[in-house]
Amino acid sequence: MAGKIGLNVTQICLPRECTEDEIIEEVLKLNEDPRVHGVYLHLPPASLTSRVLNTLRPEKDVDGVSDLNVGRLVRGDMNQGFIPPLANAVMELLARHGEQRKTVLVVGGEGPLGVALQCLMQRRGMVVLHSRRSSEVLQKQVCTHRCMRAHTHIHLHMMSGVGPLTAALRMQNVVQSSSRWAQGQQYRPWTLRSLKLQPLSPVPSDIEISRAQTPKPVDQLAQEIGLLQEETEAYGRTKAKVRLSLLDRLREQPDGKYVLVAGITPTPLGEGKSTVVIGLVQALSAHLKLNSFACLRQPSQGPTFGVKGGAAGGGYAQVIPMEEFNLHLTGDIHAITAANNLVAAAIDARMLHEATQKDKALYSRLVPSVNGVRRFSPIQIARLRRLGISEIDPSALMPQEVSSFVRLDLDPAKVTWQRVVDTNDRFLRKITVGQTQFDIAVASEIMAILALADGLGDMKTRLGRMVVGSSRSGQPVTAEDLGVSGALAVLMKDAIKPTLMQTLEGSPVFVHAGPFANIAHGNSSVLADKLALKLVGEDGFVVTEAGFGADIGMEKFFNIKCRASGLRPNVVVLVATVRALKMHGGGPNVSAGSPLPREYIDENLSLVVKGCSSNLRKQIQIAHLFGVPVVVALNVFKTDTQAEIDLVCQMAKESGASDAVPCHHWARGGRGSVELAQAVKQAGSQPSHFQFLYSQETPIVEKIRMIAQKVYGADDIELSPEAQAKIDYYNQQGYGKLPICMAKTHLSLSHLPEKKGTPTGFTLPIRDIRASIGAGFIYPLVGTMSTMPGLPTRPCFYDIDLDPVTEEITGLF
Repeated sequence: MAGKIGLNVTQICLPRECTEDEIIEEVLKLNEDPRVHGVYLHLPPASLTSRVLNTLRPEKDVDGVSDLNVGRLVRGDMNQGFIPPLANAVMELLARHGEQRKTVLVVGGEGPLGVALQCLMQRRGMVVLHSRRSSEVLQKQVCTHRCMRAHTHIHLHMMSGVGPLTAALRMQNVVQSSSRWAQGQQYRPWTLRSLKLQPLSPVPSDIEISRAQTPKPVDQLAQEIGLLQEETEAYGRTKAKVRLSLLDRLREQPDGKYVLVAGITPTPLGEGKSTVVIGLVQALSAHLKLNSFACLRQPSQGPTFGVKGGAAGGGYAQVIPMEEFNLHLTGDIHAITAANNLVAAAIDARMLHEATQKDKALYSRLVPSVNGVRRFSPIQIARLRRLGISEIDPSALMPQEVSSFVRLDLDPAKVTWQRVVDTNDRFLRKITVGQTQFDIAVASEIMAILALADGLGDMKTRLGRMVVGSSRSGQPVTAEDLGVSGALAVLMKDAIKPTLMQTLEGSPVFVHAGPFANIAHGNSSVLADKLALKLVGEDGFVVTEAGFGADIGMEKFFNIKCRASGLRPNVVVLVATVRALKMHGGGPNVSAGSPLPREYIDENLSLVVKGCSSNLRKQIQIAHLFGVPVVVALNVFKTDTQAEIDLVCQMAKESGASDAVPCHHWARGGRGSVELAQAVKQAGSQPSHFQFLYSQETPIVEKIRMIAQKVYGADDIELSPEAQAKIDYYNQQGYGKLPICMAKTHLSLSHLPEKKGTPTGFTLPIRDIRASIGAGFIYPLVGTMSTMPGLPTRPCFYDIDLDPVTEEITGLF
């Protein structure tokens, strides 16, 4: 049906028995083929139905016959359309023959071609007549009626010389199409349309605010920020996956400014870093008119239904629709859960089969005969190579080679892989299925891999590298050894694409990956940041968030994420709240669901001073360890007094911050963070002298000690015998150069959650050390960290409900 003409145009010819649906199927294939820049529908008139013509993408319609291209011609807008080559050829021949007649009779010019001819001739001042009579009858009339001598008679099927000229003009359209395509691959300036906010007082609930705003269709948002149609995959009206091919298209485009939002040590209620990210991006884009992008983590359903609630921001600084953001999104966490548990099932199945079968039986089942032929799969060949076996004929392996191939010989006591579920369920901590226990889904190594991979190939390699346990001889066993790495890549192939959403004011947001910061590295994906940095352009801003306090999420952002991505931040925005500073200054403990003590509601400058001189100053110092300028964003609550606000900003500057500003985005949207946006823009223009805290060559123990002493303020570390044995093993296996990802409480700089402010005089206990080889880091367990949270007495799900008639969700926050 299709035959290529040259490199850029395809001609569709019709077999006799071909149906309309078959033609359309072929056209759709050509629409999606990036190698084809023009399509010529060389079909009988009866096959050129409106449905066929309008299936063809207008930008590839080099015959100019689709409704859109004809409409563009009639309107005189030819920046994107094409003049039909046959019509253009007729006009060329008229001009060559010196035809200047004012009246033209067109015979046989019906459909798009007739419309195009009439339009072109009328533009030259001609009067166009149409006739459906045969050419023989008209010829007699021309001979017998002398008045016809003033007319030009055109019969489209008989005009001499029109064929070759039409073909040449068609190829000219193909060249034009190719040129437009090449131009379209370049960076596109933004045409972002901001959404207007009308903040109310008192501020309504988050979900009421979200529902009151009508988001832009996601395809419109994508077009506004320079994405091509083929670079997005819509998930409904307000979400879309963005394809990684964008990175290749814009590889020569300079990156924008890279801004990290971190925080002081938080209260159990959180201090609003996500809200600050959204407010800042809304201020930059909607009010300062600077291209800006927010990059956020996808929330786990554990906190959403537990204590913390959602993570879409709050008040008038939110990602919308917030219920879609907080629930399922595009299914990435479910893909991680499926992939993770497939590994667990593969471990248990392999151990069972090895325990119940002899080598020969196991080999015959692992490499079965199919239609009389036995062959290794590519994953099995890779395992043979790792074993030093070059033979690829299954019948040629020696008995010892067969045994090495079929026996992973996993030690049940040294299986490190856990099953996962995206729910806070403390009782799963005590459940063992086969050889594995349970973690929350976002603690899975696969989540960390998703957040750190820089492409599909890199993700597949990392998935195969994951160590699931050790053999009885002490050798690491990987997912690739299990033969499951290819299947994992298939399960994760869509999850690797960031999800595009928008803020209340129409600014773009990437939502991607969601590792916790206390039990993982706590940052959104490298890929989301890289895509956004290309899209905003050289003068734009990408604002990303690190989980929990600067000692947790920010330290891991610098030492793990920046090491993996090669990206370097320009500014750190350190979020503080008066209530958190009061807590660090000696105020009473707070807990979710309980009323705030009076110290956090009434003015108390003494507590604020103590909090600023301890925790705030320490967190600013931590950022300076990495050579990055700091802007303090004071997230203002309605209970804060002006004296408290002024005091925090003054002490932050005295502690080394480039600037410190109050933020009112929760109540006012982007307009309430304009001062912050201006401070970030100013700080971003200063040189950044970024440096890592430690080099890759530093021994594991010394890396841990440097983090403990320089970041947390510990006197020293204390390794348990088990931790020391693990370090010796990891060094032996060649993992010593990996960065460190501390699993530690987020509620204190120390390992003790109740120790607020800036604790001193403590020794950091390292009770165990584990390795995420696929993700690429070693993670020490500090104190009694759990990787499966539990639900509180009154979880958030008590307030979450669905109206079965309107399908409206209530109770999310």
